Parts: sequence; C-alpha cells; structure tokens
Amino acid sequence: MKNDDHHQKKTDGCGTVTLRDIARELDISHATVSMALRDNPRISGDTKERVKQKAEEMGYAPDPALAALSHYRQASRDNPRSAVLAWIHPAHEDQGYAELIEFQLYRKGAEESARQLGFSLEEFSLEKQDLKSMHAEFLERNIQGIAVAPITSRTAPVDWSEFPWDDFSAIRFGRNKIGPPIRYVASAQVGNTILACRHMAEKGYRRIGYIGLRLGRMMYVAGYMGFQAELESRDKVAPLLVEYEEIAPPIEKLDAWMKTQRPEAILTHCPDMPEMLAGLGYSVPGDVALATTSIHDTPIDAGIDQNPEEIGAAAIRSLVAQVNEHHFGIPAVGSSILIEGDWVEGSMLPDRSRE
Repeated sequence: MKNDDHHQKKTDGCGTVTLRDIARELDISHATVSMALRDNPRISGDTKERVKQKAEEMGYAPDPALAALSHYRQASRDNPRSAVLAWIHPAHEDQGYAELIEFQLYRKGAEESARQLGFSLEEFSLEKQDLKSMHAEFLERNIQGIAVAPITSRTAPVDWSEFPWDDFSAIRFGRNKIGPPIRYVASAQVGNTILACRHMAEKGYRRIGYIGLRLGRMMYVAGYMGFQAELESRDKVAPLLVEYEEIAPPIEKLDAWMKTQRPEAILTHCPDMPEMLAGLGYSVPGDVALATTSIHDTPIDAGIDQNPEEIGAAAIRSLVAQVNEHHFGIPAVGSSILIEGDWVEGSMLPDRSRE
C-alpha cells in the first residue's frame, strides 16, 4: 500500500519522478534503470521494455541538464575531441574584398565566442592548402567543428561537393549559393533594409532611392521593394541595380538615374557613392542625403550596423552546439540564423522632418 501511495503521489504531479522511484517500483537497482533508459546493450530487451513502460506510466522525464552532462561524458570517453575549431578561409582573387571590416569583425566575434566556450579557432587557408589535405588533418587531429568564412563573387572557385561533410559539424557565413549547402549565419538583410528606409522616412525624406547589387544581395532589394510597396506612387523610386563586377554603377548610369528618379535620399552599400555624386555636381547632404547598409565598410556615417561581431559569435555558438549534439553532415532540412542590425545616426542624413 505504501508503494501504491508513493506511485500515486508521483504520477499526480506532486513530485518529480526519479530513477530511484522507478527502481523501487520494479525492485531493481537505479543503475539498471539508468542503463535501460539509455538502451545499454548490457541490459536485456525484456528489462528495457519493463523499465520504459514503468517510466512512461509514472510520468518520468529526464533532467535536461543531467542528460546533457551524461551525454557529454559518454561522448568524451568514446571519442575525445580536439579543443580546436577550424576556420576555413577561402582564397580571394581580390584581396581588398577579403579585408572588409565586417569580415574581420565576424572573425573577432567568432574567436571570442570560441574562447568563452573552451575552444580555440585555428585558420586553414585555401590559398595554402586544398580541401583534401584539410580533411586528412582534421581527422588526424580530431577537429570536429568547421566554420567557413564568407564566400563572395571574388572568392576563387571551390568544389565544395568534394568535401566529406558527414565527418564534421559545420556552419558558414552568408547565404551565397556558391558556398557549401550547410547551415549559415547572416545579417537580417530584409529587416535591416526596411529598418533603414523607415528611419529615413521619419527624418522627412519622401523619395528614398536604393543603389545596390543585382545578385547576391537580393535580400536588400527585397526589403527595399517591401518598403516601397507601402508608399504612394508619387513617392516610389525604382532601384538602381548593378552587377558584381561593377561594384558601383557606371557614372553615366548613375547620372541618368538621378535625373529621372530624383531621389531625396539614397540607401546604398557602394563606398564610392559620395565621391561619385560630387563628381556629378550633387552635394551631400545638401542636394541628396545618404545612408548605408553597412556603416563599417563605407565612408557614409548614417545607416545600419549589422552587428558583425554578434554574427561571428552566433555562428560559433551554433557550431559548438552541433558538435556537442553530434549533428554532423549536410542537414536534411536547411536552416539559418539571422542577426538583426541597429540604426546609426549620421551627418549625411540630417533630420528634415521639421522643414
């Protein structure tokens, strides 16, 4: 009767069911219960079935913290891992592009996050080593986690399909389609663009233009067009899109766009835009105001801080979680982490809402 009362108390939710509670009900040791719930091969099939059935009847749920610790200890015994995470650095045909401040801040955030989690981040460059030799070294040193640095149109071509991803947990920066089909972390480009356009509108600018890349950064264009959809027709401005190889629009194309679209303010990623506008006779911000999608890599002081250090840190947190949970290989379902940016005030976009 005592056992029945105890069982009723547990299943009614008045207490937390433990392994020892299940063991008392079945008159076996709590160690046997623990091994049965973990499908230990030393425990017979009949005992496993009895233990699992009783655990379900009693409403047993494992403590997530203890379960994680147990999993970590077992994994460490079975396959001791290296305390190193690999940072694969692509070879860039245009080294200046590889030196973008945002990319450097990805690395800074990643290194700090790795340090906090007990890892070091070691660079492996595709300029010095191919994927085949990297794979061999990773296996030899038991490096299980890989972060792939940003891949751009100026990254030397790589056949990522040749790499045996099933041996590793991996994550990359950015959604570029020429990169490997693994999880990625990126800036929330759609949301960031809408955020910028709304701040520009709040400052009194009605005709807000956008100058940016046609491909690769289409998420910026998507955000811009989403914002434009809310405007009256007289305030809508067609975006000026440029190709990767151009970086900035040809001066004659910019001249024609300025004359036909008559923007009061422009959102752009092009670092040369202030100089180009000056060459056409437009003063900034007198004739046209400017804001940027990235304050780190343009001379434009108003716009979006994409929080690149947090992007780097988030990538490593996700990577370490994958390693700890033994999530290796290309995921069956793609996933991503998007980091929101912050608006930054600047002199190139003065407040004209009271004019």
